[in-house]
Amino acid sequence: MATVLIIGASKGIGLEALKQALAAGHTVRALARSASSIQVEHPNLEKIDGDALDPAAVRHALTGVDVVIQSLGLAASPDLILRPVRLFSDATRILVDAMEEIGPKKLICVTGFGAGNSRGRGGLVYNAAFFLLLGRAYDDKDVQEQIVRRSGLEWMIVRPVILTNGPKTGAYRVLTNPRDWGFGCISRADVGDFLVKQIDDDTYLGATPVLTT
Repeated sequence: MATVLIIGASKGIGLEALKQALAAGHTVRALARSASSIQVEHPNLEKIDGDALDPAAVRHALTGVDVVIQSLGLAASPDLILRPVRLFSDATRILVDAMEEIGPKKLICVTGFGAGNSRGRGGLVYNAAFFLLLGRAYDDKDVQEQIVRRSGLEWMIVRPVILTNGPKTGAYRVLTNPRDWGFGCISRADVGDFLVKQIDDDTYLGATPVLTT
């Protein structure tokens, strides 16, 4: 079993990964600004209140860790549309620098369908609506992916399609061929399932799988 640091573990995909990693027998360290409010109690869970943009907090959280899952998110707000976004790239630069210096070496990074070379592959209507609302965030996710790709880490970049609050089904597809990519939906629980399976599986190292049902 591994010791896993989950950055962004207080909600969404990060919280799903936290729950499922514990259920799988891993030891989990949760780093989030509101980590102490996570409504999960387990002897193998350590909650660390800290900011992913604080290098000292990130370095402290990395001590003794085998694998990192990074799943950052932004709350919906007018700023998401109107102002430049730098959270994803700034936090990833801090994380990668620290991991390259002190370890660990394996990074599972969640971005999203539409980042990197998956941009523009969702169809005309999807692309227009999606990037009108989230274009600035995904511009920053592009930079985030570049930082990960250029690192010396053992990395994988996971790109889920539109997220739902549905249950874990296990009935999702992992697509690595760009010809297969397209619009779709997947539950946060199923994304969490995939992330946890990658803790002990190196199949997708150096790849950018798209997750969809």
